[in-house]
Formats: sequence, C-alpha cells, structure tokens
Amino acid sequence: MKESGRKVGAVSPCAACKLLRRRCAQVCVFAPYFPADEPQKFASVHKVFGASNVNKMLQELPEHQRRDAVSSMVYEANARVRDPVYGCVGAISSLQKQIDSLQTQLALAQAEVVHMRMRQFSTSSSPGAMDRAVDQAAMGESLWSC
Repeated sequence: MKESGRKVGAVSPCAACKLLRRRCAQVCVFAPYFPADEPQKFASVHKVFGASNVNKMLQELPEHQRRDAVSSMVYEANARVRDPVYGCVGAISSLQKQIDSLQTQLALAQAEVVHMRMRQFSTSSSPGAMDRAVDQAAMGESLWSC
C-alpha cells in the first residue's frame, strides 16, 4: 500500500532524494511527486530547474496545485532537454504550423466540394437547380467551418 508516494514502513528514498544522495524524510516535499520507480522524471526536472528551485516552487504552492505544477515542470524539462534552445515553444510552434496546414487543406477540400456540387447541379436541367446548389454548398460550408 502506498502513502504519499512510497511504501508504508519502507525506507526507500524517493527519486529526488536518491539522486541528491540524501536521506528521504517522512515529510519530503518531493516524495509524493517523484516516486523511486521513476528516477528519470526528477533527473530531467533537476537538470533544468535545479532541486532548490523545484523545492521552493513546491513549497510556495498549495498542496492541491503541486501535482499539476510537477506535471508542468516535467513536461517543460523534457521539452528543454530535447530542444535546449526552444523547449516547449518549439513544440507549440510545430503544432501551430500543423494546424495552419490542416486548415488550408480543409479550406481546399471545402472549395472542391462546393465546386463539385455546382458542376453536378449545373448539368441538371431542372429550373432553380443552381439556387439549390448554392444553398447546399453554403450549408456544407457552414457544417465544415471551424
């Protein structure tokens, strides 16, 4: 059974205390967030932010916000290790470029659908076919627009 990130009665240090080579106290601020079985998690955070800064950040936050803060620090540290210059900003920029490209592709596909509908209804000889084609094309665009 686990309690605050470590086994009850065990003296196994958390990943942070193990890396820092210190005794893991019962009230260790790192233990709930950096369990012994995930040493790389703290190693990357320590490499980017430093143990002292992580300790200060966690101490300044209410306990209910610490897990999210650690998750954010781990994400940022891993991104910074992968890309030392841009870190998370590089990942965000890459995703934004993908969004822009996909929006362009979507707009082209929507235009092609409208063009095909217009061609389909222009070959039809019934009166008002063009009006229906325009109405249906507009309806299709409103369904696909972001």
